[in-house]
Amino acid sequence: MTVPDAGRTVEILATATDASHVSSAFALDATDGAARAGTLRTNHGAVLTPAFMPVGTKGTVKGIHPDELRALGAQIVLGNTYHLYFRPGAEVVAEVGGLHRFMGWDAPILTDSGGFQIFSLRDTIVRIDDDGVTFKSAYAGEPARFTPELAADVQRRLGSDVAMCLDEVPHPDVPRQALEQAVRRTTLWARRQRHAPRAPGQLRFGIAQGGTDSELRRRSTAEIVDLDFDGNAIGGLAIGENRAAMFEATAWSAELLPPEKPRYFMGIGDPEAILEVISAGVDMFDCVLPTRLGRTGSAQTWEGRLNLKNAAFARDRRPLDEGCPCPACTRFSRAYLRHLVNQNELLGLRLLSAHNLQFVLDLTARARDAIQEGRFDAYKSATRDRLATGRELP
Repeated sequence: MTVPDAGRTVEILATATDASHVSSAFALDATDGAARAGTLRTNHGAVLTPAFMPVGTKGTVKGIHPDELRALGAQIVLGNTYHLYFRPGAEVVAEVGGLHRFMGWDAPILTDSGGFQIFSLRDTIVRIDDDGVTFKSAYAGEPARFTPELAADVQRRLGSDVAMCLDEVPHPDVPRQALEQAVRRTTLWARRQRHAPRAPGQLRFGIAQGGTDSELRRRSTAEIVDLDFDGNAIGGLAIGENRAAMFEATAWSAELLPPEKPRYFMGIGDPEAILEVISAGVDMFDCVLPTRLGRTGSAQTWEGRLNLKNAAFARDRRPLDEGCPCPACTRFSRAYLRHLVNQNELLGLRLLSAHNLQFVLDLTARARDAIQEGRFDAYKSATRDRLATGRELP
């Protein structure tokens, strides 16, 4: 099959497998310093990395049709175990043929374990212990309990291509003792998920915790790597800690991960941060930021972030970005988009969401090209300079 990608056509190789464990699922195609270009092979096709994953929390990327996602260049999307477990329920998704069929997306899907959602809603937690976590559902407040085995089984029934281990995600301001407890428990839970049943061909990634604490994150990374998952994630960052410390921790922790396996930074989506994690050797990342910005009337552009609610755009005939192939830029002016946003028209929010996804996907695709051509540092520097000159435009 083929997927349009930033104005090009990228050939995607389908690799069917019926094994419960898939080895050699990742191959490095090129490196430039620490930055990497690779190929992750899954049951529903290959993903060329570095890759940004649009977030389809409840089985949909908000406001975007699956065909539009493919046309924008998305190769893989993320689904949320926590939300799909409660609505409509993993058993419903399984009965209708799995998450791919349920949401009409025939390309790769990664599902997170629900850990971030549980621990970010701290006020809903009733009890955490070595067996699992008890909490009140964000939907109706009903009591619920997640264990490592449950998280693995829900993802098995969803049938995602990549499943994530349940982990404990501590807030960045917790005492060190609590952070150490989260590291210990994350490893304990990961061990229990290592050989849990999977959907056919499903990959499973482990997650390292430890915040920006060097000793604890190094310990967590070593313990998770020793469990030999199909890929490794850098978790517990981009959740409110100091940004410089986050990038520093990303750089040295990525060096500790096996080079032959994919590396996933959980939850990053602004342009500068994407370039930083790619330069650290990260292969995959996700974030709700592009669509969230779109729904609030803002556009990510090569001139910086634009607030389309502002009067400065009332008579602006230009597209959001010259040369951008997205539906917003090829047909509509900034003036019209401002009108839609200020009148709360759904079309405006959809168009901005599509544009923001196009922008981030193109940024990432160009990074891959630069890595393959041995010019990533120059690309990163030029891109940061270009974005800086237009940052905080009206």
